[in-house]
Amino acid sequence: MKLLLTSAGIKNTSIANALVEMLGKPIAEASALVIPTAAYPAGGPDAAWRIVSGHAMSPLCEIGWKSLGLLELTALPSIDAAQWIPIVRETDALLVGGGDPLYLAHWLQQSGVADVLPSLQDTMWVGVSAGSLVAAAHLGQDLSEWQAPAGSVEALGLVDFSIFPHLDNPNMPEFGLAEAERWAAALDVPGYAIDDQTAITVIDGEVAVVSEGHWKRFD
Repeated sequence: MKLLLTSAGIKNTSIANALVEMLGKPIAEASALVIPTAAYPAGGPDAAWRIVSGHAMSPLCEIGWKSLGLLELTALPSIDAAQWIPIVRETDALLVGGGDPLYLAHWLQQSGVADVLPSLQDTMWVGVSAGSLVAAAHLGQDLSEWQAPAGSVEALGLVDFSIFPHLDNPNMPEFGLAEAERWAAALDVPGYAIDDQTAITVIDGEVAVVSEGHWKRFD
């Protein structure tokens, strides 16, 4: 599975070019499913609607996909898997919006989507903020306001590093460099602090940074 892990979506030409290269086709020829689930505890229904309708501050759905569907994780346990798993397998990209990362990780597991991911050889994961953080194996409670059952901080384990998003965003003082350094000090894996003009690509295990802004790697 190819991953494009962003802080704030397809914010610039470099990230857009990386997306097209990873898709292997123009965006206008690619299908996508958007997952807005993380938005609910962080911003409520309005935040989820902004992601899906292309009115969020993080460009994702509005960049010209050939087709776009909605994959709401909380609904999937009540639906026959045969109704949604084939659609997930056929789509070119999963667009995973931002919000609360622990809530998102919980529902990726509860919905069964996490179990399907290892078999998606040709599908791209395009994450925004929380949608990028969940690619790690574990999540810190300090980046989430939602308490998982039994206090679990398990995530997907798709990558062997962690991400600190929105670095030095003036509207998010809690994501300054000093906070990133404190976050990194508690990690037992490498960490990347990335600003909203930066993304991380993972292709066949190879990690690269695409940026028109600034970022820092912590070892």
